Amino acid sequence: MKIFPVEEKITNVPIFQVDAFTAKPFAGNPAAVCILTQPIDAQWMQNVSREMNLSETAFLLRQEDSFQLRWFTPAVEVDLCGHATLASAHILWERGDLKPNEQARFSTRSGILTAERKGDWIEMDFPAKLAELACEPEGLAKALGVQIQYLGRNQFDYLVEVKSEEIVRSIKPDFNFLKTLPIRGVIVTSLSSSPEYDFVSRFFAPRVGVNEDPVTGSAHCCLGPFWGNRLHKKELTGYQASLRGGVVKIRLMGSRLILGGQAITVLRGELFTG
Repeated sequence: MKIFPVEEKITNVPIFQVDAFTAKPFAGNPAAVCILTQPIDAQWMQNVSREMNLSETAFLLRQEDSFQLRWFTPAVEVDLCGHATLASAHILWERGDLKPNEQARFSTRSGILTAERKGDWIEMDFPAKLAELACEPEGLAKALGVQIQYLGRNQFDYLVEVKSEEIVRSIKPDFNFLKTLPIRGVIVTSLSSSPEYDFVSRFFAPRVGVNEDPVTGSAHCCLGPFWGNRLHKKELTGYQASLRGGVVKIRLMGSRLILGGQAITVLRGELFTG
């Protein structure tokens, strides 16, 4: 199958902006969703993502039994992204590419991911990404300005537990230091002070071009098992306490989990690049 290079004329490509993990506009995590009709060079996708300047831009290409899905930050292509997957599924149903009760099926760098509509919510089947106890990198606590209660690490990120929600909300990280760490990002979390949520979190990933991500589905692939084990629960609700904020529901299923969220389209347009 031909892959169209960057220099060829590419026009009239549908693109959308969706606020994910929220039911109201201008909250949650914004993602761009680009609908392709032909394979296109990865550098073009990276350029589009840089132009959109959101934490992630998703690129969808229909295949025989699924949609190829790739995620790009303004700086790099990533292996797993929850909110842009949620946004992609939302757009496919909204546009009529999928029937209302049809499962969304995505072929990604993290394998096959699926999503289903459940009323006003979308549930995504994702891999659990457990963190194991880790040694603290010198300078991490200072860079976060916190006392670390627990430090774990999985294949993507460090997981930092702190004493209270107040501490989570007040963190002002040293992004220059965090950028030097040999991982994607740093998740900071604590128990929630509100009975509405089980835990709160924030996520910092300057190494991949995102100082603070508003709501991070892939981080909850780690947070869900961590807090599920601590609280002896199979179903949890997390709140990511960024400036925009967002809600993620989690249902644990061993090596997999279900991430639940809502989404709303805020922008529709076309790309003209030729």
